Amino acid sequence: MFKWLFRAWRRAAAASLRSHGRSPSVGGGLLHHASGGSARRGNALAHLRDALKHSEDMVCQPLTAGGVACTLVYIETIVDKKTLLEHLIKPLLERQTQLTSSELQDGLLSGALVSIQATACPDADQAVTALLEGHAALMIEGGAAGIYLFPVTSYNERSVTASQHETVIVGPQEAFVENIRTNLSLVRHKLKHPDFKLLKYRFGRFTKTEAYILYIEGLCNEDVLQSLKDKLASIDTSSVLGASYIAERMQEDPLSPFPTVQYTERPDTLAASLMEGRIGLMIDGTPQTLIVPVTFFSLMQSAEDYYQNYLASTWIRWIRLFFVTMSFLVPSIYVAVTTFHPEIVPSNLLLTITAARENIPFPALAEVLIMELIFEGLREAGIRIPRPLGQTVSIIGAIVIGQATVQAGIVSAPTVIVVSITGIASFVIPHFELGLAFRLLRFPLLILGGVLGLAGLVTGLFILFLHLVSLSSFGVPYMHPVAPLSIADWKDTFIRINWARMGHRPVAYRKTNASQGAPDHE
Repeated sequence: MFKWLFRAWRRAAAASLRSHGRSPSVGGGLLHHASGGSARRGNALAHLRDALKHSEDMVCQPLTAGGVACTLVYIETIVDKKTLLEHLIKPLLERQTQLTSSELQDGLLSGALVSIQATACPDADQAVTALLEGHAALMIEGGAAGIYLFPVTSYNERSVTASQHETVIVGPQEAFVENIRTNLSLVRHKLKHPDFKLLKYRFGRFTKTEAYILYIEGLCNEDVLQSLKDKLASIDTSSVLGASYIAERMQEDPLSPFPTVQYTERPDTLAASLMEGRIGLMIDGTPQTLIVPVTFFSLMQSAEDYYQNYLASTWIRWIRLFFVTMSFLVPSIYVAVTTFHPEIVPSNLLLTITAARENIPFPALAEVLIMELIFEGLREAGIRIPRPLGQTVSIIGAIVIGQATVQAGIVSAPTVIVVSITGIASFVIPHFELGLAFRLLRFPLLILGGVLGLAGLVTGLFILFLHLVSLSSFGVPYMHPVAPLSIADWKDTFIRINWARMGHRPVAYRKTNASQGAPDHE
């Protein structure tokens, strides 16, 4: 019924134009040639037509509101036609009282004539941008200044679902989506405080991507906030289609594999980070939100740590740290020991490994490299294959290939075991970006262990530790609270004490100037 009414209104307006000797427009709509209208409206309309020429979904529709001739311009593929017809077009067409141009202008701006709040836009370039964002533009004949914009945007979006990458068993089962308005509402539902602030930005000359800085005034470090503003102000790019477009420009050491910006798609994680004194950056078009500053140990924490019993959370954190260490050290230690230091292996275990490798044509380093590359390929294939089959194919592929390579005598059974343990351990890391860094570092450490033995491995670990302690994220040391040492923050690093004793916010994220009066309590 609605579509029929909308088409009928369009046909009637077209017939009205033809009866007055006016020609229909190109661009998906009807163009009102302002032969008797004001020069100002004609110039603005001509500017819009020129800027959006060859846009077949643009509509320029004449209408009369209270006896005043107007032109309504919009892009029909990104507006809510039902809202446009019922809350803007019909109220204006059904207006029986005669109005002047000034009275119509005042009625639109005050909301007395239509239920959609109008915004005056004297600049035609800004009007073009607004049209491309889903606004409708109304131009009034008779000397009324400017163009009047009405937000009637309608984009197809998916509903809020559970997080696919930060899954929890206990806790909220909701995640961000691609619509920034929906994402802001999810955070607003959790932070009902007037000190929760938003700062709006736009990025990309072509995409005009909307973004917001989110922070809690009085809790966040003002120096970090200013540093983030400066970095964002310096960004000049043609497009922003995802969070990584911004995140990579905020990396303080672009050559480092370790992330100094945290990604999250969970509203509760973002809200908790803001209450710690950190700052979020939400970008339209992606469910990933950025959080700064970040430390290594904050990337080792999961949202579920705070929804479980604190003793269980502490135990899981220890398990997580142990398996993270295994994920990049076990292959290197295995190659170094079996190649250069067999004397430190117990005799029975050494005999077992030697017997398994007796007929293998490759050295231990080549064995492990082959299996690591195969495992990485299976992991990538499992991601690219359609989801219902991906996990099954990767598991079955690993079993079949592992068994076949052992039976064929290409690699030994201990090597398959080592690589399998390493692969499983890498999945324990809560944040994908940090896990990817360790996956990359596994190969240089493996080569050092295979070429120089334990001496090379220790040297590589020493260089890795020096790199980690030299990193910072917006002035916060990456290895805090270990380097520099801050025992007060260990209560939520290696352990997670109960909420009754949590007490203070992390020292790393507090205001540096005590005269700012930063609240350091929970």
